[in-house]
Amino acid sequence: METITHLIEALNGLVWGKYFFMLALILGTGLYLMIGLRGMPLRQLGYGFRMLWRGRRGEGEGDVSPFNALMTSLAATIGTGNIAGVATAIFIGGPGALFWMWCTALVGMATKYAEAVCAVHFREVDEQGNHVGGPMYYIKNGLNRRWAWLGTAFAIFGALAGFGIGNTVQANSVADALGSGVAGFAIPHWITGWVMAALAALVLIGGIRRIAEVAGKLVPFMALAYLFAGLIILITHAAEIPAAILLIVTDAFTPTAATGGFAGASVMLAIQMGVARGIFSNEAGLGSAPIAHAAAATDSPVRQGTVAMLGTFIDTIIICSVTGLVIVISGAWTSGETGAALSSAAFEQALPGFGGYVVTLGLSIFAFTTLLGWSFYGEKCVEYLFGIRSIIPFRLLWIIAIPIGATAKLSFIWLVADTLNGLMALPNLLALLLLSPVVFSLTRAFFQPEKQKRA
Repeated sequence: METITHLIEALNGLVWGKYFFMLALILGTGLYLMIGLRGMPLRQLGYGFRMLWRGRRGEGEGDVSPFNALMTSLAATIGTGNIAGVATAIFIGGPGALFWMWCTALVGMATKYAEAVCAVHFREVDEQGNHVGGPMYYIKNGLNRRWAWLGTAFAIFGALAGFGIGNTVQANSVADALGSGVAGFAIPHWITGWVMAALAALVLIGGIRRIAEVAGKLVPFMALAYLFAGLIILITHAAEIPAAILLIVTDAFTPTAATGGFAGASVMLAIQMGVARGIFSNEAGLGSAPIAHAAAATDSPVRQGTVAMLGTFIDTIIICSVTGLVIVISGAWTSGETGAALSSAAFEQALPGFGGYVVTLGLSIFAFTTLLGWSFYGEKCVEYLFGIRSIIPFRLLWIIAIPIGATAKLSFIWLVADTLNGLMALPNLLALLLLSPVVFSLTRAFFQPEKQKRA
């Protein structure tokens, strides 16, 4: 076991850490797509929000509304990364890490847009009449046969990674938050695990439609509640916001000195933590979100792409920013705490007697919705590999894994899932680069003046 751990650690270091290969590839792909799209994701941000509002009802073939497709995607991305991930980035990289999270999100909008465009454009209808798509399908249908192995590789990595980062890790986060979290509910881990398994089973029975319906209601409610609490803190500390932003921007380009419980950080460490945690927060480039967007009832890949890119904006530019600003403004980032405990300390310090509950409940619900969203991603990866007969066995395994994850020690699973996430991104990013001419062409055709008026 020790030998296997060392081998995976070495692979993880090669994928994520050594030479910053993966971080550079993800950022470079996003920047290339943003330039090729001539900044369209930023210029058409307002149009994307209009399409999101209009997308509450589907227009065209598909299984769920464009709005619920985005909510399913957000269900998987808005999770522990928005609370614990931001705090960890600041704890290790200093306040400047938040600036690099913003930069990652801005170019990540182009990546998420391209993923959704390809997912809808190259999607298929399976034996049950459901629309399926994602990296494995746009690799198979968009590239020639010699690249087919890449789609299979993505499906394998995606199915395996889901049981880690999308299931057991999330279940364990909820169990920790409710068992020994700052709110002090003191619920035993095994009870949390079995309750989550039962709730997940009730949702998964209905497949993508049920997942999308639950996500369409639960994600906006909890996100707005969390944002409301964060905005109360920012409004009551409005005078301190300019200094906090100045600190974030300054520390992004200069080393952060040690202070209090903060050990200090270099600029490269701030960049590494900001980019890495930004990617894990919004998943732009990993290839997971386009699996959800492929099920959208839409007659336009581009229109769904403009909806999809909002996921990165909402996840990182809005929700992660609120978490990060509260941590910096409260001064809790120098306390020596990290992860969810740091976020809890910051919210509790600013909202005594209430802030800790917001973080605990927010983390619990965000992690549960992440578990639901990733169940769909894993299911579609398994279906691609083994056909629709594999769906029911997969759902049973998924539900069984939840109470196991809630009570397990997950350091090894974190390592494996972290590595598999990086391996998922490789075939997806290569496919996006090869299919970028298709994305650019569809985008130019759609946003011609006469087409835009009709849209």
